[in-house]
Amino acid sequence: MTLSEGAADARGGGAARAASAPPASSVALESFSYDDDIVRKFMVATFVWGLVGMLVGLIVALQLVLPSLDFAPWFSFGRLRPLHTNAVIFAFAGNAFFTGAYYSTQRLCKTRMFSDRMSRFHFWGWQAIIVAAAITLPMGFTQAKEYAELEWPIDIAIAIVWVVFAVNFFGTLKRRRERHLYVAIWFYIASIVTVAILHIFNNLSVPAGWFKSYPIYAGVQDAFMQWWYGHNAVAFFLTTPFLGLMYYFMPKAAERPVYSYKLSILHFWSLVFIYIWAGPHHLHYTALPEWASTLGMVFSVMLWMPSWGGMINGLLTLRGAWNKVVEDPVLKFFVVAVTAYGMSTFEGPMLSVKTVNALAHYSDWIIAHVHTGTLGWNGFMTFGMIYWLLPRLFQTKLYSKKLAEWHFWIGSFGILLYVVAVYSAGVTEGLMWRAFDSTGRLAYPDWIETVVKVIPMWWMRAVGGTLYIIGMFMFGWNILMTWRHRPAVYDVPVIQAPPLPKQYVEAPHGTRPATAFGRFVDLGWHRVWEGRWLLFTVMTIVAVAVASLFEIIPTFLIRENVPTISSVKPYTPLELAGRDLYIREGCFNCHSQMIRPFRWETERFGEYSKPGEFVYDHPFLWGSRRIGPDLAREGGKYPDLWHVRHMQDPRSITPKSIMPAYPFLLTNDLDFASIQHKVDAMAMLGVPYGQAVVAGNAPKMAMTQAAAIADTIAQQGGPRNLQHKEIVALIAYLQRLGWDATHVSAPAPVGGTP
Repeated sequence: MTLSEGAADARGGGAARAASAPPASSVALESFSYDDDIVRKFMVATFVWGLVGMLVGLIVALQLVLPSLDFAPWFSFGRLRPLHTNAVIFAFAGNAFFTGAYYSTQRLCKTRMFSDRMSRFHFWGWQAIIVAAAITLPMGFTQAKEYAELEWPIDIAIAIVWVVFAVNFFGTLKRRRERHLYVAIWFYIASIVTVAILHIFNNLSVPAGWFKSYPIYAGVQDAFMQWWYGHNAVAFFLTTPFLGLMYYFMPKAAERPVYSYKLSILHFWSLVFIYIWAGPHHLHYTALPEWASTLGMVFSVMLWMPSWGGMINGLLTLRGAWNKVVEDPVLKFFVVAVTAYGMSTFEGPMLSVKTVNALAHYSDWIIAHVHTGTLGWNGFMTFGMIYWLLPRLFQTKLYSKKLAEWHFWIGSFGILLYVVAVYSAGVTEGLMWRAFDSTGRLAYPDWIETVVKVIPMWWMRAVGGTLYIIGMFMFGWNILMTWRHRPAVYDVPVIQAPPLPKQYVEAPHGTRPATAFGRFVDLGWHRVWEGRWLLFTVMTIVAVAVASLFEIIPTFLIRENVPTISSVKPYTPLELAGRDLYIREGCFNCHSQMIRPFRWETERFGEYSKPGEFVYDHPFLWGSRRIGPDLAREGGKYPDLWHVRHMQDPRSITPKSIMPAYPFLLTNDLDFASIQHKVDAMAMLGVPYGQAVVAGNAPKMAMTQAAAIADTIAQQGGPRNLQHKEIVALIAYLQRLGWDATHVSAPAPVGGTP
């Protein structure tokens, strides 16, 4: 039996429905057609934004080896890096998901989408959001939360567009003509409802301007919420949607049924329930309570089993079709994609183990792990799906099968070159950071020694990425030329099918037929759930919510999890403004602010970080990568003038530095008027600034501190009259870092070198 186009019995639902439905001869058939125009729109957007996102990725890769390519302010590494991640995740992968979901949902439900207007609102709304991200991120508007950088007006737009998509999707399920929901639909449901939950709760914030806001969470709680979101954004935006695509398009291309229905059920429910617990493993050995990160580790290790269950289910679907794999580039892409999924979902649990994480965290190893998944799993699954769709959407033959083959081999070699280089860089970094010599001192005390060592590997990464992008250009040419050979007018077939019976009566036990998933397994309870989309959706939400609340409630309600430190005070108005400049320039993309309790870190950076240090940090800035050294104890290490010179020209301080230069900070005027709005917003979040500050004195206080710092810079032989420039605010913030926690008996600095 094959999974034929739109045929309900090909997925085991048609015969079961027939058992409870009146004879076809007594039911009037309904006529309808599928909306493939919206699929074509999303498909083209997938390619365009994929190419843009990958080109930006190549630029930021080259900026690491050629600092002269850092064109600050708008095109510096710190501002472009989040543009790259957002483009490939939400623009490329997001549009790919929508392409496959709109195509497959209509056929699996035997109905047109619920609303053509909603479909087009979804398309144009999503593209407008991507354009807004492409404009605002290079301008420095960011929340500084990984994969959630976009500011609050865009977050609201995302929520609106996502709700419209959800209404359109669930409306389609409600008016379907096929009783049982195929496994791909399960994964679409989980993706839609969970992404909505993650997005809303992680982005709760208080605006301080049209493009500035502060999250309602602070410090440890903010870190927990961010990685509850961040890890599950990977889970429910890059994993479950693409598993849905795998379960639909791989059997289609192979013309074989999915290997196992029972394994599909185990894969889905265990993945949805377990995945949501895993986020805290990103915070091992940080100021997060140890029980939370340990819990994340335990569930991450458990996650390996359902993940590989899905991989096995996908690969075994191709049993007996290996000759076709050799001949068909579509199946080649799918095989590598599912294999990459298996590799990534084995490595992820391994990296969550604390001893492995101690070596890998903050290093390029994590970058290699992520790109194995995105380039292999998401990228190749998308390419295979679109190559399969092209002749069906454009109603003509694929322009060049040979070109698709070349795309496959060049892309595969590009991935291999990329990940081998970056894995090597990551292990090199981890080992050099922790190395001690025979005298018990750090073997590589200068941070730049590690950077110089991995630059050849970064060059190799850029070559691998270039090869992958060459494959993208081949892909685009194939799309263009196939489109050019389309018919003058597309044929829109009219489909006829009986309506869904209003009453659902499950077939008697023992009479339900074998399904297209493989040998029949009597799982009647699940067949009932599949026949009731609302019940299935509610149960999915329950699985996600239970797992989330078990972690979130203790973290937020048990005050002892975040013991206070009496010497830790709020940032002064000028320091707060400087922190926002630090965020604007994306410094957190290269510098962490979290010293873990390892000797190699405390010897290098200073005393380890404690939860109480971050109670006024909205947002937290612990970072996830160290290209530059940790800055948690930066305050007081260097004179104010050192920071001026460092920002003007980093290579005048460290000759081999790859840090971008920020000379404009010495010429840009600081917006003192906006400081009051920022202080007021922080006060609304419970930061104890006091009546003097809240009453409108914040700009005046900031000017006083700025004048003191400018005088100190002039006294040290630096430029004069900097009191109105952005550089003084940034210096105020940098000189404050770690001061409260390490100088318990001393007041926080208010100007000059502490």
